[in-house]
Amino acid sequence: MTTRTRIRSLGEHVGQEIRLCGWVRQRRSSGGKLHFLQIDDGTGSVQVVVKQGGVPEDQLEAARHVPFESTVIVRGLVKADSRQAGGCEVAAVEFHVLNAAIADFPIGRKEHGVGFLMDQRHLWLRSRRPQATLRIRAEIIKACRDHLDGRGFTCVDAPIFNSAAAEGTATLFPVTYFDRTLFLSQTGQLHMEAAAQALGDVYCFGPTFRAEKSKTRRHLTEFWMLEPEIAFGDLEEAMEVMESLIIHIVERTLTNCRGELEALGRDIGRLESCVAPFPRISYTDALTSLEGTEASIPWGEDFGAPQEDAISKTLDRPILVHGFPTAIKAFYMRPNPANPKVVLGCDMIAPDGYGEIIGGGERSSDLAYLEQKIAEHGLPKEAYEWYLDLRRYGANPTAGFGMGLERVVSWICDLGHVREASPFARTMARTSP
Repeated sequence: MTTRTRIRSLGEHVGQEIRLCGWVRQRRSSGGKLHFLQIDDGTGSVQVVVKQGGVPEDQLEAARHVPFESTVIVRGLVKADSRQAGGCEVAAVEFHVLNAAIADFPIGRKEHGVGFLMDQRHLWLRSRRPQATLRIRAEIIKACRDHLDGRGFTCVDAPIFNSAAAEGTATLFPVTYFDRTLFLSQTGQLHMEAAAQALGDVYCFGPTFRAEKSKTRRHLTEFWMLEPEIAFGDLEEAMEVMESLIIHIVERTLTNCRGELEALGRDIGRLESCVAPFPRISYTDALTSLEGTEASIPWGEDFGAPQEDAISKTLDRPILVHGFPTAIKAFYMRPNPANPKVVLGCDMIAPDGYGEIIGGGERSSDLAYLEQKIAEHGLPKEAYEWYLDLRRYGANPTAGFGMGLERVVSWICDLGHVREASPFARTMARTSP
């Protein structure tokens, strides 16, 4: 028999003989004649019973001594057993060790520090918590794509190598590119504006890089960002897409990943209360609400963690804060015609202390204004000529936003640090494994 059965589908094969491959996660024995092995194949876990008379003696002996994390192949009969996870177990008729682990597994059942676990991330992924987190991450990625695809958006891939900054020169990673210096992408947004003038509503979804010298629990130097751009869109439409996207993500996660949320100990009730409409507040009104608190700041300063936490602490769903000062936002943001001191943009702040998860708004389509802002920011105009061409030839308005995937995963999973939301996190201090 060569066909391999995944553990997740064993319930469909009760009473049948199957073949499965996996890793030994646990083992207990009753004397030398009966062994219970917990086998995991990435799709689930099942108890395999290896007993004397059921398999040849050499295979029984192999099951007795097989080290944890060894790779094994089992042929056996699927039996219903309501006491077991998944409702069944496998009675082995053949047991083979494909590759035996050659040393004790470094991650034991005792408590380990986060630093140690991140050093062993390539092995820690096999544990229940990171498995649950990464399955939820995968579901969120699918939910994002399905939601935008369903609304008629077209996925367009943005380049990783760029010739100039989009979000400030201080957070660029320079890269030697043959005979010149380029930079790792901070955002795909500028290229999505170009795509939007060809295809209408578009989005990109890929890795971005920010050289922020920050060691907070909310920052990574490499992260994934979803960036929709709406042709002829405005701030109101962008906020509506933001809200509908997050609602869809939460609903999909609750429907398809409830077991993973429970494994993480997530308060599911908190997610179930995340329904539309989300509260909206202006930047100015938000500052007024902070007066007299430790989070109070003068008008014109950007929000940090203290302000975001204070604004969202009484809420059970995200909040949209709009009307930030023009001086603290990117050069391409459109000023509010009624009050040019603020932009037509907003941030979405998650509850429970997870901070900003989305930022966006309208883009200026005024060529002269963009040329002025590029000069004010001290940016090399020649690097932006292609971007300015979008205003020279058709200049339709667009609006869009960027959603940080890892921050959303952290909030949904209620993680202590955004690094757990990444398969292999990159921070100021961590570039391995």
